[in-house]
Amino acid sequence: MSVPTFSYTYINPIIPGFYPDPSICRVDSDYYIVNSTFQYFPGLPVWHSRDLINWEQIGNAIDRESQMDLSGANGWGGLYAPTIRYNDGIFYIINTNVSHGQNFFITATDPKGPWSDPIWLKQGGIDPSFYFEDGKCYFVSNPDAGIWLCEIDPVTGEQLTESKLLWRGTGGRHPEGPHIYKKDGWYYLLISEGGTEHAHMITIARSKDIYGPYESNPDNPILTHCNFLGQSSPIQGTGHADIVQAPDGSWWLVCLAFRPQSGMNHLTGRETYLAPVSWDEGQWPIVNDNGTIQPVMEVKLPVSGDIPPQRTWDVSYDFTKDQNLGFEWVYLRKKISENYTLSEKGLVLKGNQWDLNSIQYPTFVARRQQHINFETTSSMVLEAKEPGDKGGMTVFMDGGFHYDLYLEKTTDGYEIKLEYWLGSIHHVQPVVATSQNHVDFKITGSTYPYNFYYSLDGGKTYQHMGVAETRFLSSETAGGFTGIMLGLFATGKGKPEAIFKSFTYTGNDRY
Repeated sequence: MSVPTFSYTYINPIIPGFYPDPSICRVDSDYYIVNSTFQYFPGLPVWHSRDLINWEQIGNAIDRESQMDLSGANGWGGLYAPTIRYNDGIFYIINTNVSHGQNFFITATDPKGPWSDPIWLKQGGIDPSFYFEDGKCYFVSNPDAGIWLCEIDPVTGEQLTESKLLWRGTGGRHPEGPHIYKKDGWYYLLISEGGTEHAHMITIARSKDIYGPYESNPDNPILTHCNFLGQSSPIQGTGHADIVQAPDGSWWLVCLAFRPQSGMNHLTGRETYLAPVSWDEGQWPIVNDNGTIQPVMEVKLPVSGDIPPQRTWDVSYDFTKDQNLGFEWVYLRKKISENYTLSEKGLVLKGNQWDLNSIQYPTFVARRQQHINFETTSSMVLEAKEPGDKGGMTVFMDGGFHYDLYLEKTTDGYEIKLEYWLGSIHHVQPVVATSQNHVDFKITGSTYPYNFYYSLDGGKTYQHMGVAETRFLSSETAGGFTGIMLGLFATGKGKPEAIFKSFTYTGNDRY
């Protein structure tokens, strides 16, 4: 039965903010995406959609500390690029923990979870992927700067064949992110090259035998913005892709890319983008006609019925009433449960001895900055015992690179502070003294500066606290593979309680 198509205009990215390395699979009319998360817990968000445009997070595949050790992970470590696949009633996610244990896979019969404990694999490298055919499970990854394949037991993880080199790519650095597809009698090997910065690109090869030899597409790369066509685009760093076929036979590609701001710098992280693929019988795939993608895409979607308007990502929490945090909230490396409580008082964060620069487990819970232009607010009461106890909001890229707006207890009252942590550079803005322990915070973001505000009258009026440049928190400056997180935190020797009554986030990006 044919599936009707509908003309539709959508905005890229389809999942904005730090949601990189997307992998996609389809089961009947349902699509699922999973992303990498590095040092954040819970990890590997799982998304669902029926129209490829509107995505809802339905869980996190790594949601139990017993599943995964993220200790010591920073923005370069932890959980790298996952792949999600479905075979014979079972969902598989294969992934790499570069900080502990290397490649593993987990399984579930429902993508919402629960997902199994990890089964560890022998073949090294990163960005692993599965391909299933005729009762066999093939595993590809990129040890030794190439794409290698072996067969494994999908129950035990036992490696059944020796690893074989398939392809080293077209000569770009860091050949990685391999996926295998079969079409028209050909095995297609899709990979990323060039590194996950401005030179990122997608290349493809094919063979009649899954073990090769693989011939390179003469028109590689099939997707890149590191060329004349893409050089002026507001989207850069396109790469790390996965392809899925819709029920009507059309093909679609998800990939990561980023949106530079303040020159060549990007802060919202590598995000998830969508593009149509033309893939005629026996031919090479062509991405969006010319190998680039646009912020505003006009396509024909393979869905039936009405397509809802593309979702916004605005949120508003009243923590005195909302007794569950959404799946999008994450912690650094693990959640020390007794330090986070939701009650009629609000979201209570109990501080410990670790601050936001620590590689340990500071009291910190955050969600992603998803727009270049945004506003976020929170209302907080600080119950503190000792001078130096503090609680507030942070614009956080990684330990050592963050801007903190907070209330701190002194010997005879409180002070509102704006603190800058930029590697070896540390600065505190002139403080505002107050006798009250209740303050409302507001942070706004734009292309060049962040602006910070506070209110002592319940959010009726805000006073400007200071300005900080966005570029100093960018991935190009701070390093790592993550993006800006907007966090709530508490810290101090007196184990203060920062009680957050509310949190709002509103984005306003327009291309």
